[in-house]
Amino acid sequence: MEKIYTSRGSYKPGQKEPFRISRSKIDLFLNCPRCFYLDRRLGIAQPPSFPFTLNSAVDKLLKKEFDIHRASQTSHPFIKAYGLDDIVPYQNPLMDEWRNALTGGICYLHQPTNFYVTGGVDDVWENIKTKELIIVDYKATSKESEVNIDAEWQISYKRQIEVYQWLFRQNGFRVSDTGYFVYCNGITDKEAFDAKLEFDVKVIPYTGDPSWIEQTLLDIKACLETELMPRANFNCAYCNYRKAAKIYEQ
Repeated sequence: MEKIYTSRGSYKPGQKEPFRISRSKIDLFLNCPRCFYLDRRLGIAQPPSFPFTLNSAVDKLLKKEFDIHRASQTSHPFIKAYGLDDIVPYQNPLMDEWRNALTGGICYLHQPTNFYVTGGVDDVWENIKTKELIIVDYKATSKESEVNIDAEWQISYKRQIEVYQWLFRQNGFRVSDTGYFVYCNGITDKEAFDAKLEFDVKVIPYTGDPSWIEQTLLDIKACLETELMPRANFNCAYCNYRKAAKIYEQ
C-alpha cells in the first residue's frame, strides 16, 4: 500500500494535503455535524469517554484465538456452529496493519474530497469457495436479554461494517455484502464468580449497504470548507450541555 502523507491537526479550507478522516469521525459527523465541525475544523474535541478495558481484553483475546485458526487456515468453532463451514480467517501479511486504527488501518485516498479515509477492522474472514472477503466486528457486553443489533443506537455498529466493506472494495478486494458481528455477552447468573467471567458468544450476520458513504464524504467536505458552524443538534447531549452552560454563565 502506497504511503500517503496527510495533514495533521484541524482542517484548513482549501488545503492541498490529503486530510485524514477516520471511520469514527464519519460516524461523529452523522451523529452531530456541529460536534464534528468543532472537532475537525476548530480543534475542540468532545471530552473522552472512559476506556472500555474489559471490552478491550475480550477484543484482544478473540484476535489471538482467531489468529490460531488463521495460521492453520481452519474454521473456528464459533464459525462452524453457525454452519459456515466454507469460511476461515483471512490470511494476509497486512492484517496487523489493518487492525491498527491509530497508526495504520485499511486506508483509501478519496480523490473527489482529497480525504484519506481510514478504519481499523477487528477481523477479516474469507469464503474459500467464492474467494470473497467477509468483514467482522467484535462486540462485548453483559445483559440479561439476548444480544442483537436491532436497537436504534446500534446504527453506528452497522455503519462501521459498511465503512470497512467500502474501504476494502476501494483497495481492490472482492467483499461479501454480508458481514458478521461476533457478540460476546457476559454471563451473570452463575452461583459464584470463582475469579472467572464466562461469555455466551453469538455470531450475527448483517447485510451492509455502503451506498451512503460517497455522498456523506462530499457532505463532510462541504461542512469543513464553510465558515458557518452547523446548528446545534438538540438530540446531542454535548450540544445540550454547551447550551445549558452558556445560559448559566450569563
